[in-house]
Amino acid sequence: MTTPSRREFLEVSLAAGAFGVIGSTGRSDDKPAAVPHPKGKAEHCVFIWLGGGAAQMDTWDPKAKGDPKAKKAGSYYDAIDTAVAGTQVCEHLPECAKILDRFNLVRTVNHDVIDEHASAVNRMHTGRVVSETVTYPSLGSVISKERGPAGEGVPSYVLIGYPSPTRGPGFLGAQHGYVYLTDTSCGPSSLQRSSDITAERQSRREALLAKTRAEFKSRSTGNALVENYDRTIAEAAKLAGPQFMGLFQLDQEPADLRNRYGGEFGQRCLLTRRLLQGGCRFVEVAHNLNFLNGTGWDVHNDGIENQHKLIQELDAALSTLVLDLERCKLLDKTLIVVGTEFGRPASFDGGGGRGHHGKCFSVALAGGGLKNGLTIGETDELAMKIVSRPVSVPDLHATIYATLGIDTKKHLYAGDRPVPITDGGEPIRELFV
Repeated sequence: MTTPSRREFLEVSLAAGAFGVIGSTGRSDDKPAAVPHPKGKAEHCVFIWLGGGAAQMDTWDPKAKGDPKAKKAGSYYDAIDTAVAGTQVCEHLPECAKILDRFNLVRTVNHDVIDEHASAVNRMHTGRVVSETVTYPSLGSVISKERGPAGEGVPSYVLIGYPSPTRGPGFLGAQHGYVYLTDTSCGPSSLQRSSDITAERQSRREALLAKTRAEFKSRSTGNALVENYDRTIAEAAKLAGPQFMGLFQLDQEPADLRNRYGGEFGQRCLLTRRLLQGGCRFVEVAHNLNFLNGTGWDVHNDGIENQHKLIQELDAALSTLVLDLERCKLLDKTLIVVGTEFGRPASFDGGGGRGHHGKCFSVALAGGGLKNGLTIGETDELAMKIVSRPVSVPDLHATIYATLGIDTKKHLYAGDRPVPITDGGEPIRELFV
């Protein structure tokens, strides 16, 4: 008789426990029926990352205007009306304001990380506190595992920005990691063929590699490490082909469309649309490059004086992406998430900028086949405290998973250890039709 694994033991125990509860009285009315969890039909997810901590009162949740010189707390900019009655945004988001009926604003996201950027970035990507024993997977890696690529010959998860373990697969393994690039003009450098390697020479190299792989595998049958390595080599060779690499040829797009998207960040968003069309499932787009204001979204001291340049760049690229996806019949199939590691306090620091604030900040959602045009949650007069409808980070993750049709109550496995897919998160039900 074989000893059951921990995973098998837990599965049997859970099943037996459930049977015992049902069979104990024979009555079906002992407990109210569980409300089914919402399940959307989106096929893709875009995660636009505002690295550094975007101020909620200066973007999606404007309040009465403050004055850094007079030490008067409040928004840095004026507010403008939007396509959603009763909802305003910052004056530097005019294009998004016109189409806000394609968006949902979640104004009451919160967590308990304040002073540490790295911890807050990890929390927003994994939905969990850092563990000493388990490396949790990121949002993109979970979606990669659960849904896989939406097309042939492309990766399921692409990161347009700098790599980090926070964005990685954790215990899910390298097969659910990302392909990354930092320059839209050439694609992933690891997949580029050197300029001095001709097509004929490359073909000879591939033939030799194939022969070496086959011989080595034949001598290492059943070796998981060898099999995983061989699988990785095969995947890399496939991705280096014209199907995936052709998606990076942005010069095929009309010049006026490229201009509407804007600079390098805008080109990242245009590339994202092409990656989705090619079959990529999850794309993270970092908006922390160029640092137009000297500090990016981390607006301590005088970095805040040119924060509007970042907001304007976001407005142009994001609004164009939404309308471009709509034109391509992809908006209802694609959930766009605009996230950041934490918000900012309404008061100004000694240098006129803002500190960190994790107890209340905003995340914008667009498309995804959701019931759009909603504003979720209410904050106080300074966007510092939650008045109603708090949304935890696990709730946000559960909402994203549910939108993509992923069961938010299932378990992932770190070896034989079951790990809930979120840390107790519940989808925002108001968003689901």
